[in-house]
Amino acid sequence: DGNAMLVSGSIYSACRFFELFQKTDIKGKCAIITSYKPSTADVKGEETGEGLTEKLRQYEIYRNMLADFFEEPEDTAMYKVETFETEVKNRFIKEPGQMKLLIVVDKLLTGFDAPPATYLYIDKQMRDHGLFQAICRVNRLDGEDKEYGHIIDYKDLFMSLEQSIKDYTGGAFEDFDKDDVSGLLKDRLEKGREKLEEIREAIKALCEPVEPPKASQDYIRYFCGSSDDPLALKRTEPLRVDLYKRVGTLLRRYADLAGEMREAGYTDQEARTIRSEVAHYEKVREEIMRASGDYIDLKRYEPAMRHLLDAYIRAEESEVVSTFDDLTLVQLINMRGEAAVETLPERIKKDPEAVAETIENNVRKIILDEMPVNPKYYEKMSELLDSLIRERKQQAMDYKAYLQRIVELARNVSQPEVQVAYPSAITTPALRALYDNLVTGDNQAVGETAHYGKQRPENPRSEIALALDRAIRETKKAGWRGNKFKEREVKSAIRSVLGDDERLVEQIFEIVKNQRDY
Repeated sequence: DGNAMLVSGSIYSACRFFELFQKTDIKGKCAIITSYKPSTADVKGEETGEGLTEKLRQYEIYRNMLADFFEEPEDTAMYKVETFETEVKNRFIKEPGQMKLLIVVDKLLTGFDAPPATYLYIDKQMRDHGLFQAICRVNRLDGEDKEYGHIIDYKDLFMSLEQSIKDYTGGAFEDFDKDDVSGLLKDRLEKGREKLEEIREAIKALCEPVEPPKASQDYIRYFCGSSDDPLALKRTEPLRVDLYKRVGTLLRRYADLAGEMREAGYTDQEARTIRSEVAHYEKVREEIMRASGDYIDLKRYEPAMRHLLDAYIRAEESEVVSTFDDLTLVQLINMRGEAAVETLPERIKKDPEAVAETIENNVRKIILDEMPVNPKYYEKMSELLDSLIRERKQQAMDYKAYLQRIVELARNVSQPEVQVAYPSAITTPALRALYDNLVTGDNQAVGETAHYGKQRPENPRSEIALALDRAIRETKKAGWRGNKFKEREVKSAIRSVLGDDERLVEQIFEIVKNQRDY
C-alpha cells in the first residue's frame, strides 16, 4: 500500500534497478528520475556487443524507458526527459496507483516541489543534511491516511543520524521547513500510543448513538437508516464514510504497535481488550459496507486492509468470499437467488430482519445510482420496493415468501431488458431509457398523437426513440459533456426530433447525459 522512492548510488545502478523492476508486477508503474539526459555524444566510441559499457547500457535503458512511456520511437522520445519527469512526478503524487516507484539518485530528495512518499529505500551513502532531508521527505504527512513514512536502510546510515538530530536541536537545521521536521524527534512508541488512544475514543464516540444492544441490525439501522426511507442511504452516507475512515485508521495505528504493546505501556489484558475492539469494529465496518451496498465502491482498498487483518487480527486462516470481490449483492441474487444470503457476514445472515434490511438497502442503492439513467423505470422500481417493505413490516407475508419477492425485485432492478417487453428495435440501454421516458407532462406517450402523414408507424414511440438515438450519435463529439457548445449541439439534435416542448427536451437531454452509450 502506498508509493515509494528508491535512492540509488549512481545513475547506472538506478538503470539496473529499473531493468529488474520491469520484470515484476510494477512494470509500467516505475520510473527513473535523475539528472541524466541521453545523448548520442555520451556513447560515441563506446564498445558494443557483450562488452556493453555502463554508459552505453545506461543510454539504452533510458531511451527504452522514454520510448515505452511516450509510445513513440526512441530517437524522438529521448529528447523528452523534462516532460517525462513532470508527468511522472504528477502521476506519482496524484495517481500513486499508476506510479508506484521512483528510482532516484540526487533529484527529488530535497526541495519544495519534491513529492512525498510512503516508503523510502536507501541504497546510497548519505550524510547529515542530505540524509536528514531525505527522511523528512518520506516523513511528511501529505494526507489524512498517512501516519508516517517507512524507511528501509540498506547502508546502516542511521548510526550517523543521531548526531544530525543533535545538530538540529542546536540550530544546524534551523532553515529546514518546519512541516518536515515536526514530529521527527518524538518518541515513536509514545506517539503511537497517543494516536491509538485518540482513535479508540473517536470511534467509540461515533458509535455511541447506536441503540442497545448494539447488534448487527442496530448498527445497520444507524449507519444506513431505515430501508423504507428512499433518501436514508444518501443522508447517512457521511456517517458511513466517517466509520470506514476511522476503522481504517484504528487498524493501521494498532498494527503499528501490535508487536510492541508492552513496550508502549499496555498490560497484557489491555492489549487483549484492544485487539478485541479492533476485531469488533472491523466486523462492524464489513457489515455496514455489505448492508449499504458500498462494498464494490470501496473494494480497491480491500487488499491493504486484508493484509493488516491477516497479520494482526485474525488468528485463523483468512477466508475470502471470492464472489463478493467482483459482484454486488444484487448481482449475486441474480445469479444465485435466495442462496446469495449465505454470502453475507455471519452476524447478518443469522438475523432475518438484518438480512431483509441489507437486501433492501442494496436494491435501493442500485435504484438511486441508476435513477438518472432511466427515471421512469427506476421510479416504478422504487415504488415496488416501498410496497414490499410495507408488507414485510406489517407482517403480511412470511420470511420465505418475502425472500422470493425481494429476489424477483432485485432481478427487475438490475435487468430491465429481461423484465419488460420492449419493441424488438429497442435493443440497447440508451434506447430503453429514451423509450421509457418519452412521455409528456400528462404522462401520455410521445408519438401517440403525433402526425405522420399517410403512414403511421406501428409503434410511434419506438420510432421517435430510434430517431433520437440516431440524431444524438450523429451529432455528439468527443468530450461533449461539460462543453457548453458541444452540449448545445446535442440539445439541438434532440429538439429537431421532439419539437419545441422545452420541458421534454431538457428532460431527455439530462437522461442522454447520463447514458454510458453516449
